[in-house]
Amino acid sequence: MPKNSIKQDENINNISNKDLLIRLFSYLKPYKLRVFLILILLIYVMLCGLLNPYLMKIAIDKYISSKNLQGLILLAIAMFILNFLSMIASKTSIQMLSKVTNKILLKIRQQLYEHIQKLSFSFFDNRPVGKILARVIGDVNSLQELFSTSLTSFIPEILTLICVTFIMFYMNFVLALMAIIVIPFLSITLFSIETISRKRWQNYRRKRSNLNAYTHEDFSGIKIIQGFSEEEKTSRSFLVLTKDMMDSFVKAVRLNDSFWPIVTLSSGVGTILVFFYGISLLKSNRITIGTMVAFIAYISMFWRPIINISNFYNTLITNFAAGERIFEILDIKPDITTIKNDIMPKITGTVEFKDLTFSYNNDATILNKLNFKIYPGETVALVGPTGSGKTTIVNLISRFYDPTKGSVLIDNINIKYVNLESLRSQMGIMLQDTFLFSSTIMENIRYGKLDATDEEVIAASKSANAHAFIMNLENSYNTEVNERGSRLSVGQRQLISFARALLANPRILILDEATSNIDTHTEKLVQSGIQKLLTGRTSFVIAHRLSTIRNADRIMVIDKGNIAESGTHKELMKLKGLYYDLFMSQYKFLD
Repeated sequence: MPKNSIKQDENINNISNKDLLIRLFSYLKPYKLRVFLILILLIYVMLCGLLNPYLMKIAIDKYISSKNLQGLILLAIAMFILNFLSMIASKTSIQMLSKVTNKILLKIRQQLYEHIQKLSFSFFDNRPVGKILARVIGDVNSLQELFSTSLTSFIPEILTLICVTFIMFYMNFVLALMAIIVIPFLSITLFSIETISRKRWQNYRRKRSNLNAYTHEDFSGIKIIQGFSEEEKTSRSFLVLTKDMMDSFVKAVRLNDSFWPIVTLSSGVGTILVFFYGISLLKSNRITIGTMVAFIAYISMFWRPIINISNFYNTLITNFAAGERIFEILDIKPDITTIKNDIMPKITGTVEFKDLTFSYNNDATILNKLNFKIYPGETVALVGPTGSGKTTIVNLISRFYDPTKGSVLIDNINIKYVNLESLRSQMGIMLQDTFLFSSTIMENIRYGKLDATDEEVIAASKSANAHAFIMNLENSYNTEVNERGSRLSVGQRQLISFARALLANPRILILDEATSNIDTHTEKLVQSGIQKLLTGRTSFVIAHRLSTIRNADRIMVIDKGNIAESGTHKELMKLKGLYYDLFMSQYKFLD
């Protein structure tokens, strides 16, 4: 997948109008009965509208001309009943349509959200979060008008247009011909505008996505912005992106607005031709006044559906870009897929890398033909320079990524062949980037085991030595931590994350810089809890603070994508190689 930055326009694959409409309206299938009832009601409303001019013709030619008051009253009562029922039918259809449309949008948004959750880390690595949010929120909302107008405008108006055209030709062939003579010109013009307009709306949505992504990142890093007094700079960037979005919107709307003058002009020309020829027919007594009045009414009814259909066509063009952006995400296949989807048996803890090579997006190689085997219950520390591949190794064990070449085996089973949930549910992961949700401390820790009792959560917190500081908070375990845990210190957030990993009671434990932000006093307390946790399970510990991994069963020094050294702390110190240099440099620095 190509990388995309905040200010870079996204490249979206164009979908043909036909395919896009088929995919969009496939969401109507579960509501076929309701849609059918809505159409029946709308058709009734349409027929009432069609009958009114004809009933007016009868009133003029039959009852008014003969001064038949009784017949006129009965006709008026019939028209009132028909139109009253039409009003009720119209209101009912709008309410039903609103419910169907909202359910469809709910389904699309849920489907999109669930699909994004299944996508691998590479998808999120290459796309700003703000641009993903623009698809889930803004683009889905844009489809609401499309679904509502398709039923209220397109289908009923097409039927109205057909019926009115038939009635006009039935009443007078030449007058009808005069009314529709400009339709070919109108169709060609609108089709030409659509080609350009769609590209402009695509550009607008790209610019809006850029603004959304920038705003999301800006507010996420507000402490850095204020800390370095960069508010003025970010405001200028925001203004540039806002102007880009505004300009693209104005260009798109300006072209769309040309629809109405063209349709109105065509309507005016057609009406003038009908009047011009109709007057000559009246003078020669070839049509009655009632017929002329009815025909004028039908002329209005003929152009109204054309205007509404043009409006629907306009809506299609406006929202096609939103549909393309949604389906572009839905069509992305997850990089991490299970070949057989077998359930992972209870893990004993053997982990093996066989001839494993890995690179991100086919860039520089991070790991090169890596081979090692870890045995059940063994604690392995991964050390090495920044960027050497330590975190990549644990990400591959958790199958956040798949190897470029080679394989990862757990208990001699290639993890590509097992169900992801059954694999990861047996792992406890504490990543370097501590993340807390906008909830209570209790719920954040319980995330490691959703069915855990409060007592189990508290026990895990005590083991991680987080219980003491939690109890000193105003609401203890019910304290809200705010977004990303902003109410807590970095060290406190890491202790809560550690308690979450403890609660999961995993078969394989991964600690990525688990004590990097804990002070020395707290670290001593945590180390006892770590040792209890490490007992009886396979563990991988990444630590830049080498004093914390002295007791590891094996220390693997990763350098330039390979295992440079491997052994216990004492063995590696005697070797006086890379590990010795790293350890001594830290010791001298601390001293």
